[in-house]
Parts: sequence; structure tokens; C-alpha cells
Amino acid sequence: MGNCYKKQKTSVRSIPDRQNPEDQDDMPYMLIMNNNTAASAAATANTSSQSTGWWRPVLRQRHSRNQTNDQPTWSFCKLTEDELDKHVLETLHILQSSAENDTTLILRMRMFRFWANGETGWNMVLSSLVRAIPLEDVLGPSAITLFIDHCPLPTKQAVLKFISNLQLSHSKAEEDIFQCKSQSKSARHRNICAVLGHLAESLAGPLSIAMLTDDALEYFIAGLDKTINNCQVPIVDILYSLISLEKFAQTGDNKTRIKQTKFVEKLMILENWRDSNDYKKRQVGFSAQWLLDNIFVVEGRKFTYEEVALDNINAMLNCNDVSEYLKISADGLEARSDAASFESVRCTFSVDSGVWYYEVTIITPGVMQIGWATKRSKFFNHDGYGIGDDEFSCAYDGCRQLYWYQAQSHRHRHPAWKEGDVLGLLLDVPNSEVIFYLNGDALPPERALFNCARSGFFAAASFMSHQQCVFNFGAEPFKFPPKDREFNSFNDHAQLTVEEKLVLPKHKKLQMIRQSSMKENSCDLCCDLEANIILQPCGHGGICHKCAEIIDSCPLCRSPIEERTVAEAEKS
Repeated sequence: MGNCYKKQKTSVRSIPDRQNPEDQDDMPYMLIMNNNTAASAAATANTSSQSTGWWRPVLRQRHSRNQTNDQPTWSFCKLTEDELDKHVLETLHILQSSAENDTTLILRMRMFRFWANGETGWNMVLSSLVRAIPLEDVLGPSAITLFIDHCPLPTKQAVLKFISNLQLSHSKAEEDIFQCKSQSKSARHRNICAVLGHLAESLAGPLSIAMLTDDALEYFIAGLDKTINNCQVPIVDILYSLISLEKFAQTGDNKTRIKQTKFVEKLMILENWRDSNDYKKRQVGFSAQWLLDNIFVVEGRKFTYEEVALDNINAMLNCNDVSEYLKISADGLEARSDAASFESVRCTFSVDSGVWYYEVTIITPGVMQIGWATKRSKFFNHDGYGIGDDEFSCAYDGCRQLYWYQAQSHRHRHPAWKEGDVLGLLLDVPNSEVIFYLNGDALPPERALFNCARSGFFAAASFMSHQQCVFNFGAEPFKFPPKDREFNSFNDHAQLTVEEKLVLPKHKKLQMIRQSSMKENSCDLCCDLEANIILQPCGHGGICHKCAEIIDSCPLCRSPIEERTVAEAEKS
């Protein structure tokens, strides 16, 4: 996904307290160029910038050999809301088309960190995210997550002051959604939910509890109503109210308070949108159902996995080969991420030869990298690396209109994808070709994947925050099948046992692990299958055949694995 999206490996230092009692002005400053400005004005600006506060950068002036009186002068001025909003919108525009290591984008991200390095600046940046990001932008909520991650960690005082300034309440929710019919007003409710939801996720614990005031809780709950005062609530406001409460519920005390409201009752109603042809309603239905299965369990309600029909499904997304925060539907064919990390998944079936095809229906038109990967492709979700970011995978990115391989990208000619578009993916192993189709329109073949990979190919995908799509591995007729060659579908050749088809809620998985007794000769890694493999040349065992295929080095001594042999007991 590129280094500009990479989350901090170490915690960004918190906003520090003011070092001097006299230092009351912590307004962020920006550097401006003044053409034909009087020297006295420039001197005044420079003097002002140097005399107030530890957060000011040192201005280093570069002198030209041919400097004349017409040379521009540089000075500091206080950052204004208009300039900050402009910076947010311009950065959002660059984000939609940026590739790896885009210097402009990286520098713009660093400006968020610089400006937010103080309580006033931090509040200004987050207020700008609420105010400036437009409703129609497909990357709006994802960008909010990304921009906040590039700011210093806030103090409790800064967070509570920001929430207080928002003046949240049930009546404020009604005002934000309906009083003004402009898109900017509607975007305010969505953006507030996205900002506070991400803060609740990042600051889970006592600070998250302090953030969820009674007024804030009423604000979120009001956004879950289908109608207010006989007026229809925009579906996007329902969706992000729901997601925000999900993130607050990651802290136990908040979950208890939320359950005391009508939240669960509203989830039961919103779950009915699960299979809607309206893709925004479908997102709400998917999220409501996932919450009822995983977090807000209702006594007497059957879990979705107990009711879903799986008889004709032989290939699905692998719930055991997925990064930690990706949500997978009970039928194993739909995935969504609302986490700040770059979540990835492979399917259950791999191929070594022949021609194969599958399709993906786009539910959200944001950043997803969908393609092909081998077992050697690694998921580094917190570092922003997924499918297409190593030499063992390649991916199509329809939002930024890029093809990805080995963390390098080049632009393709397809238009940006939109809700309901169908991405087709063909793997032709004999001809060493990968072909991507958008609604049946084929791109020229890509061959770079076969430089390092020759077999063991899986369908795979990575998701930026708030993205969702549906996979078809052949259980349903393809909408745009290739016409220039014969191909196979995973579903016609794969096999799954009843147990392998189960996509259990997380608490059910933990319950099964607690209740099951570990086998005497079980794998040291998965604690499930029989440990029947010896790793060579180090000779260490204790690994099952499935886990042995995934790892490249011995988990005990870290020696590279050159060969995997079956233990003698297994041979006999």
C-alpha cells in the first residue's frame, strides 16, 4: 500500500505540556513566502515567530548567489482554519492517486504531525477533518483514520476539550443530519462519528470511557434511527454511527453502557438490510449482523453460521489465513475492514497449473488491493503492506487505478471503480499471465508475478479501513466470464469439510479452544493437526504439514527451511 500509509511502529510522543508558564499561545504556525515584502514587515514576522514558544521550527534561509531585491522573503504566520481546510482537501486529492513513497504526500502527512504538536493545533486539525472532508469523497472516512494516525497522541485534556467543543447531543444529531440540507452538514455527522470512533479505538481504556459522555452516546444512538421527525436519516450516517459505537464497545465499561440503550434493538432491525441491493444498506446490514454475532450477542437469536446455506460452496475466504481485524461473513464470501490497519486474506484453495478465474463485486469504491498471492506472501497489516507489496503477490487497485507488484505500482487505463462494479481476475499459469477485467473490459496481461512464483497461487485481497467487497469463486454464475480462453473455477475443483466451512464468531472460537483437549502429538503452532513434519536441515519437528507449508524458517532455531520430510512414525 506504500510507506505513506504506514502506521507508526513506535508510539508517537504525546502532546507535551507547555514548558513555560508564560507560554500561553500554542497556535500552530505556517511558513509563507512574501514577494516584494518590506524588510521591516519580514523582520517583524520573524521576530514574532522566534519569541513565542518551543514548538516553532528553526527557519533556515538559503541565499542565492544572484540575490536581488526582488528575491522572496519567508516568514511565519498563524495557521488559519481556511488554510488548514485547504491542506486537508489537497492531501485527500493526492491520496486518491498516490503510489508508494509519494514525496508530496509524505511531506503533507508530516505537516499534520507538526501542526498537531500542541493542544490548540491538535484540536484545529481534528476540527478541520470534521469540517472539511466532503461527503461524496470515497476515501473520506479512511483518510480521517490515516490523518489522525499521523498526529501526536493527545492528552486527556485535549480530547475532552475537543469533544466538548462539538456540543454533542440528541438534538445536535438531528440538527447535523436535517436542519441544513447541504452535503457539508450531513458530512459533519459522518465525520464526527469517524473521528471519535477512531480515537476510541486508538485510546481504548479509561480515556475511551471518559470520551463516551451521556450526550455523545445520545448523539450516536440518534444516528441509528431510520427516520427522525418523519424525515429519512441518510444511510451513511446510520453506518458510521454504528461503526463508532462498535469501536467504543471495545472497552468493557462502554459496552455495558451501550447495551443499556436501544442499540441492540436497533441492530436487530438494521440486520434486515444484510442482502439489500442498495450497497450502502448492505454495509449497514453486514455490520449490524457481525456485531450481533460477535459483540452484542442476543439470547435466543441464532448465530448466522447456524443458518447460512453452505452446501454449494466449496471455496471461500480462509478465516484461518487472515489478518486479525478483517470481518468475514458467515458464508465466507464477503469481507469488510473497519480497522485502521491494512487487513488481508487468502482463500481456501490454491492452484499450481491451468487457467483460473474469479470475480469480486465492489461494495465500497475505496482502496483495496485484490489479486493473487502464494503462501510466501506475508501480511504486515500494521505496516501497511498487503497483497501486491512483495514479490510473491500482485494486485489490482481500482480506487487509485494502479497495478501493484513487489510494492511498486504503475497506472492502468481502467476508470476508478464504483459501487457495483465487477472485477474479474484470471490466472493463466501455462502462459505466465495475470489479466484483470473491470466489468468485462480486459487489461493487457501482467507477467511479473511469475518471476518469483510458479505454483501455489491463492485468490487474495487487502483492505484499507471501511472497505467491503463480495467474492465469487464459482458458486454463482460469473457476470463477465472471459471469452478468449477456457478456464476453471475454484468452486468446481475445491473441497471443504463441514468443519472447514464454518466461520465462527470469535468468542465461539475461543470457547471451542477452551473446551477442546490438546492432542498428545498436536502441532506446536496450530495446536490442532498432528505434528508429522521434520524440518531440514535443522531436524526440528513438532509441526503439522499445513503449518510447515506456511513458514520459511524453523520456529525454534530460525534456520532457513530447505526441505520438509514426513516423520518416520507417519511413514509406517
